[in-house]
Amino acid sequence: MNQPLLSIRDLSIAFEHNPVVKQIDLDIHASETVALVGESGSGKSVTALSILRLLDEHLVNYPSGEIWFENKNLLNVDEKSIRQVRGNQISMIFQEPMLSLNPLHTIEKQLNEVLSIHRGMRTNQARTEIIEYLDRVGIKNAKQRLNNYPHQLSGGERQRVMIAMAILTHPKLLIADEPTTALDVSVQAQIIQLLKELKQELNMSMLFITHNLSIVKQVADKVAVMNKGQIVEFNNRQRIFLRPQHEYTQLLLNSQPQGDPVALPKEPGILLNVNHLNVTVKTGKGLFKKQKRMLIDNVGFAIHQGECVGLVGESGSGKSTTALAILRLIKSTGEIVFDSKQLSDLSQRKLLPFRSRIQVVFQDPFSSLNPRFNVEQIISEGLLTHKKMTVAQREQKVIDIMQEVGLDPNSRHRYPMAFSGGQRQRIAIARALILEPELLVLDEPTSSLDRTVQLQIIHLLKSLQQSHQLSYLFISHDLSVVYTFCHQVIVMQEGKIVEQGSRDKVFNDPEQAYTKKLLSFLDRPVKAKPKLNPNYHPQPVTTPRKKDPNKVNWSDALLIRRED
Repeated sequence: MNQPLLSIRDLSIAFEHNPVVKQIDLDIHASETVALVGESGSGKSVTALSILRLLDEHLVNYPSGEIWFENKNLLNVDEKSIRQVRGNQISMIFQEPMLSLNPLHTIEKQLNEVLSIHRGMRTNQARTEIIEYLDRVGIKNAKQRLNNYPHQLSGGERQRVMIAMAILTHPKLLIADEPTTALDVSVQAQIIQLLKELKQELNMSMLFITHNLSIVKQVADKVAVMNKGQIVEFNNRQRIFLRPQHEYTQLLLNSQPQGDPVALPKEPGILLNVNHLNVTVKTGKGLFKKQKRMLIDNVGFAIHQGECVGLVGESGSGKSTTALAILRLIKSTGEIVFDSKQLSDLSQRKLLPFRSRIQVVFQDPFSSLNPRFNVEQIISEGLLTHKKMTVAQREQKVIDIMQEVGLDPNSRHRYPMAFSGGQRQRIAIARALILEPELLVLDEPTSSLDRTVQLQIIHLLKSLQQSHQLSYLFISHDLSVVYTFCHQVIVMQEGKIVEQGSRDKVFNDPEQAYTKKLLSFLDRPVKAKPKLNPNYHPQPVTTPRKKDPNKVNWSDALLIRRED
């Protein structure tokens, strides 16, 4: 057999003498894709970061092992040599793009820096290639987005920029650490197809880290299953999926979301009612340029008590913007009625009492948790603003809520960096729940989690919903999770609602071609099931508007053609 491009031998990794990776062996050959799968905290990312020596050398040590790449042991080469490998021969797509992209620099400047350092390109020459690669990874109107900053992009768009940055240097080995985490199913398919094409075009190898087993089926030649710092099974893709040997591998394959949403109250009242919600941004500059772009156009829906409403659509469709408008974190027009009280016109001072009743769990728990606060400070922060309690009462409240979300209260003095992705998401949920809200906005709460941890978080959210009679606005691109979790589904495209209704109606009898397109990416067909409450028919409570018969239905006219 040919010599491996990358060969990991007997590798052990420890932090302050605490082992996290234990004597693993892994080979990647030329033009081969190896998928590394396992639970959050199993050692996948640590292994990947060690290949390029990106772990803090003051904290990490390697009790044993070698990492061979083109006849060089990367663990022993000097800093100058490893820098020649980083970015040029081995490139990496990081898991959390908001932390990896510089918030102070435009997208063009950051991509131009890559081409300048690694390929010696000048600005004008680099711009053409930057636009080409942004187009290839699915950034719409790439030329007009060059001057955008990372915060002006959606989560999925930031991930695509990171992918473009990694492949600009034409590396021999691409390490992709959860490259499709923040992407909806249709864009996932585009990115997977793109990576396949690049792999063939550049004769590139890939180490593909993911928790999405359906993606593993599409991209991997071989699969390494990791558990508690050890590779427990390594085989070709067909053998892993058809005849898994290790019980942990079998557990992963059986961790697909399943079940129904929690039962609704018999006569649920309306908790939140949104009417004619609009969000616009100015796109022109100067005195005579006052163009505006509509991000959210006439959105209306209702959330009942104890109900979970799923908001789905492609990245950039307006899902998160809708949530931010409802939370009054961005300017909007229209009606936002919560518990029969109009929130739209309230000042920030008068809005404060409602803040504790409507809480949010953001998409990326790592960037939304203050790294300088320990867990107790993070979870109890809201209590300082909204509740009058003694120090002892706050501490006991933190202990109670940590136990409820499945965290060890003894870890409350540790900092976010010391927790896995799934644990950080539990911390974010605890921070929101400690104020005892009635409505929880969940913005992609499971997108960065592997299937087993995702299943745990879904079960946790269902349990909390049942015990506290919580209502959820659940934003997600994972339709299998939406099906098992949501009572009502709203489909958004280009800032508009194109379809909404009960879960069974939308999944089993969709009316719009766009909805059918999204559902076509599901791994398996969803069987029709009876409604949980036959007397309950969720309908948005909105003021009727007259329809213009001459108005073009752009949601149908601008459908994206599905790629083969």
